[in-house]
Amino acid sequence: MSGNGKSYRAALAKLDRGQRYLLEDGLRLVKETARAKFDETVEMAVRLGVDPRQADQNVRGTVSLPHGMGKTVRVLAFAKGEKEKEAQEAGADFVGSEDLIKKISEGWFDFDKTVATPDMMAAVGRIGKVLGPRGLMPNPRTGTVTADIGKAVKEIKAGKLEFRVDKAGIVHVPVGKASFNPEKLIDNAKAVLTSILRAKPASAKGNYVRGVTVSTTMGPGIKIDLSQVRAMAA
Repeated sequence: MSGNGKSYRAALAKLDRGQRYLLEDGLRLVKETARAKFDETVEMAVRLGVDPRQADQNVRGTVSLPHGMGKTVRVLAFAKGEKEKEAQEAGADFVGSEDLIKKISEGWFDFDKTVATPDMMAAVGRIGKVLGPRGLMPNPRTGTVTADIGKAVKEIKAGKLEFRVDKAGIVHVPVGKASFNPEKLIDNAKAVLTSILRAKPASAKGNYVRGVTVSTTMGPGIKIDLSQVRAMAA
């Protein structure tokens, strides 16, 4: 524990805690605060001026990261017939229908994302209670329930992510790995912020974005300049 505390304090010493950094500077600095032996994920937390308890302020959407996430995403596709073949050719790791539903109902979850054709949703709904809490339930609003299942699989494999505001009004989204060069992290982060800004509910009042922080998995949070972020919405 003492070693971890020492390395964390060393990372913290690199920061001016009273400063809000430009996005580019913050992401360059975040690489310097990576301290784990594994390749840490760089995460962005965006605090929004919304009330998630209100249905019309429940911010959610998708974003395609220009440079991906730096890891292999295991995609499961619920499909049958020709659509099963289409999903397989697009690179889905697991493809099936009732066989996969049964396997999941028995406790198997060795996958990261799911997609489904519309005709499969009645059957998939039977396991909604186990997929939903894990954020794995296909949803037409995020493009994961679609007849064009091959395209959906390819987009997820290429770095398409879903985001959703949590109960505290914060959106947490990974923007890459600490091993990424700064330019890739910056491109990914800007894509995330642009998507969140576009998802602003019409009913949101006052400042929509109220805080942005970037950090590695084990590192301290770095606050980002809000005027720069809000200017992206102009």
